[in-house]
Amino acid sequence: MMAKILEKAALTATLTLFLSAGAFAQKYTGIVDRAAAVIGNELILVSDVESEVQMLRTKGYGSDRNVRCEVLEKMMEQKLFLIQSRIDSLTVNQDMVESNLSQQIDQIRTALGGDEQVEEYFHKPLYKLRSEWRKQFEDQSLIQQEQQEVVKQLPEVTPYDVKVFLDSTDENDLPVVPQMYQLSQICIYPDREAAAIAVKEKLLDIRERIINGEKFSTLARLYSEDPGSARKGGELGMASKSIFWPAFSDAAMSLKPGIISQIVETPDGFHLIEVLDKKGDMFNARHILLKPEYTAADREKAFARLDSLKTMIDTSEISFELAARYYSEDPATRTNGGQMADPNTGSSYFAIDELKPQDYAAIKDLKPGEISEPVESLDNEGRDGNLVYKIIRLDKIVPSHTATFERDYTELRNIVQQKKQVEALESFVDQKIGTTPIMIDPLFGDCDFKRSAWLEKVAK
Repeated sequence: MMAKILEKAALTATLTLFLSAGAFAQKYTGIVDRAAAVIGNELILVSDVESEVQMLRTKGYGSDRNVRCEVLEKMMEQKLFLIQSRIDSLTVNQDMVESNLSQQIDQIRTALGGDEQVEEYFHKPLYKLRSEWRKQFEDQSLIQQEQQEVVKQLPEVTPYDVKVFLDSTDENDLPVVPQMYQLSQICIYPDREAAAIAVKEKLLDIRERIINGEKFSTLARLYSEDPGSARKGGELGMASKSIFWPAFSDAAMSLKPGIISQIVETPDGFHLIEVLDKKGDMFNARHILLKPEYTAADREKAFARLDSLKTMIDTSEISFELAARYYSEDPATRTNGGQMADPNTGSSYFAIDELKPQDYAAIKDLKPGEISEPVESLDNEGRDGNLVYKIIRLDKIVPSHTATFERDYTELRNIVQQKKQVEALESFVDQKIGTTPIMIDPLFGDCDFKRSAWLEKVAK
């Protein structure tokens, strides 16, 4: 449905994975209070391992390796950082803990269908799960800070380090930079106000039909433009309010079951909502989503204006940059003379798979400096984006190539920096395994740990 909704159906489907755990799982039956490992003065119970395995399953995690062995090894590594964090007197970031805890609880409640289902799945009351997960996130806060302390000690990556990396790495193993495009655009939006009025009138008519006795579910199947829920009569399933757009969840939480909402606007369009059930801050609702529709006249008017601007630019009556500042209706690019940038990274270079299909189709045959014909495309608002008309100038093409010092220093520097950080963290773990008292239960003696040194710690 909406951008902020988790892929609930997919999450729910993954819960069936590994529920029959086979012979390996049976190996742990009845011994949940047994110590899986002792790391210094830190204890890891078999039940801790099992809880984390269950958590991973709710998130759809799969592996070719033994999941319990992977989990235990990861937990033991983290304990080494946790012990050092206490030696270094680091403090928990409580804001991060509460944020992560709320997000995790909302995801799991949504995936499983509510508090009762969560308690049944984990075989524990929610208050106890919340307490356990808060402790895990508090530990994670300290672990992350200690890891930051470890990498903080590393010297800055220098051009010499990058040179050494290039000289010591086989050319076939060097990163390949894909072909990149730098683009500028001038955008014109269709008449959104008129389209919004039209779609609201249609929803008001649908609302009246429901109030007069027609079934919400039937009309949702007929008219809703949310295909995921439309085939289920508009039903979304029990979910936390935090995963919806605020306007949607606020409207739903204010409704009594069976009452039809007024029209609710979100970045995805316009909705009618019927709440079926509410439990705390979770609800199950039906909705009908309609999106504004634009006419051929909107398109023709916008294309004519863009054609005129393109002609003025081509004949040097106005520069592209000035035309973008004066005439483009896209606030994100017009102040930059139309230059496009990735909203997530701020980069002005795009690989093919980072461009909207409509934009790439418009520029794929252009040469640098050329301007496309008017094209119908989408902006970056909402889940799918809003309709927009534009002309696009291809400013620059950077051909695909093996990374070089001269052209890709920043990318290479980041790779070298990340490599050194990973090596430093790995070295820390290796060192602490050698100096920390560790005992691993023979139950895990046949694990294929990534570090063979762990096996030397298995109790005889």
